[in-house]
Amino acid sequence: MNIKRKKFGNYSDTELLISYRSNNDKKIIGELYNRYGHLVMGTCLNYLKNKVDAEDIVMEIFMTLGDKIIKHEITYFKSWLFVLTKNSCLMVLRKKKHNNLQLNEEIVAQEDEIEDKELKEIKLTELENAIEELDPPQDEAIKLFYIQQLSYKEVSEKLNLTLNKVKSAIQNGKRNLKIKLKENDIFKSA
Repeated sequence: MNIKRKKFGNYSDTELLISYRSNNDKKIIGELYNRYGHLVMGTCLNYLKNKVDAEDIVMEIFMTLGDKIIKHEITYFKSWLFVLTKNSCLMVLRKKKHNNLQLNEEIVAQEDEIEDKELKEIKLTELENAIEELDPPQDEAIKLFYIQQLSYKEVSEKLNLTLNKVKSAIQNGKRNLKIKLKENDIFKSA
């Protein structure tokens, strides 16, 4: 089991989906649960405000996930899973509304705020992944300049590059990041 876990641990989400579509290995669903179960649970708790209902939805999502992976074209798994989770929660809330003739107004008011937080998290994760995909020295220059907020001179000293090479690496890195992020649907509106 550890061998399989390590094997799947090295797979990207896209590779896991392709592998699942080709051999229906349930261990892949387990790997996706290990990666995203806590995020799905957090989203369910935010919407439903009830641990038992949230746990039920999480189980339902991961029990039916294999069929959905086969049926749907998925470009970016994490954002797709968030939408699936959100829709599942809203279905539960609609059912409760019909049964109780009353919808929890606080949850409806928080819906946009929760979605914004989740989308920001997804965008930040995608940005981090895109930075990792940059070629050296662009990746390090971007991290040092924008994340650690070092000056051009400090980046130059840290990377042992001329000031002009640092400026060029940052400018080219920004351009390449923009291209990488626009390839992802979530950033097309940016």
